[in-house]
Amino acid sequence: MAFVSGVSVNRTRTNGRFFCLSRTTFMGSGLPRVRVQTARNVAGQTTMQMERTFIAIKPDGTNRGLIGEIITRFEKKGYKLVAMKAIKPSKELAETHYDALKEKPFFGPLVEFICSGLVIAMVWEGTGVVKTGRQMIGATNPLESAPGTIRGDLGIDVGRNVIHGSDAVETADREIGIWFKPEELVDWDQTAKEWIYE
Repeated sequence: MAFVSGVSVNRTRTNGRFFCLSRTTFMGSGLPRVRVQTARNVAGQTTMQMERTFIAIKPDGTNRGLIGEIITRFEKKGYKLVAMKAIKPSKELAETHYDALKEKPFFGPLVEFICSGLVIAMVWEGTGVVKTGRQMIGATNPLESAPGTIRGDLGIDVGRNVIHGSDAVETADREIGIWFKPEELVDWDQTAKEWIYE
């Protein structure tokens, strides 16, 4: 593997069929927070775009015993957990996380709520995990979320909607940097990867 200007280039043979060129772009400082990776098969077609996203189970989800179910949904989808911590957020952390909403009338109650109990903060990695993660979570208002989504199945009230997920790759980079130190993110090989990705 060679590193050039923050980009790693790695040539690998996948399942004996493809010769892949993968390009991993590291954003932010220190270790990679968001990793966008693409690979091409012998025909030059893009086969993969790896990303990282920030997912948090809110105090209502932890108090209701939904941690295992939510983690299971992401694992069953095939995504890889690269960081997780249990934390009771400080007011400063919550205000930083929700900074884009500070002019909204619900900002104060939202910060108070997120600081009211245990939060499970996580970083998940996989192809299109930011967009797909949001689809798995569902609409902000659980009553508008489709059945089968996390909020559609597990929530009723918009103020108790169980889970947070980054809405864009750039947002994920920012949120991961707020909740995690670079050294808390673990790069590891998922043994089931060949059964998830072609």
